[in-house]
Amino acid sequence: MIKRNTQQRRRLILERLTEQGEVKVDELAQFCATSEVTIRKDLASLEANGLLLRRYGGAVPIPSELIHEHGDELISTQKQAIAKSAAGLIRDHNRIIIDSGSTTAALLPELSDKEGLVVMTNSLSIAAALRELENEPTLLMTGGTWDRHSEAFQGQVAEQVLRAYDFDQLFIGADGIDVLRGSTTFNELVGLSQVMAEVAREVVVLVESNKVGRKIHNLELAWSNISTLVTDNQLETKVAEQIRAQGVNLVIAP
Repeated sequence: MIKRNTQQRRRLILERLTEQGEVKVDELAQFCATSEVTIRKDLASLEANGLLLRRYGGAVPIPSELIHEHGDELISTQKQAIAKSAAGLIRDHNRIIIDSGSTTAALLPELSDKEGLVVMTNSLSIAAALRELENEPTLLMTGGTWDRHSEAFQGQVAEQVLRAYDFDQLFIGADGIDVLRGSTTFNELVGLSQVMAEVAREVVVLVESNKVGRKIHNLELAWSNISTLVTDNQLETKVAEQIRAQGVNLVIAP
């Protein structure tokens, strides 16, 4: 059996899960010509992305009732496309920040082939998923005060930790995009996001096109603070032109 890379292996795992209705760690390790430790990391990453549920010794598909009840939490096709395009902006050995959020979390599986990454995050779930990657990026956490609304660390301690470093890129989501102002959010705690943008040379906003034009009163990042916006291919041409007119590099994910 030819040894496969991470993406190929995880695609095979999902294919076998669809065919068999259940997969076992030991059988997958033999089938993929890799270790059981690696397979467990694969299953953990796939579970974090809402693609399966781990069970003792293996995994099973997501029950249909959970898909129905929690569909918004699963990673959509659009988010996966956005994440893939955003990952293309990351070079080996980059120092990056990944903010909390489901769209930014979709970026994690795309990092598995990047070497020497240093990743800062304020999200426990993102930190846990990063630890499962085979390439083992150096993980930094902001610490700070836990905010149950954003499910991430916020506050002055987190801001102080960020200011002690400098980063190549920030990857951050948004609840909405105001084509005249910038990225917006329902969360009134925007201080940490703004500090993240201050300490990064490039600010990359990841957002699905259905959020573009959604006006929310809390401005998170003004266009002057945003380098690149990555969205899906459902964005209207007229709106795309308005965004580019703000001096932002617009990336449309295929």
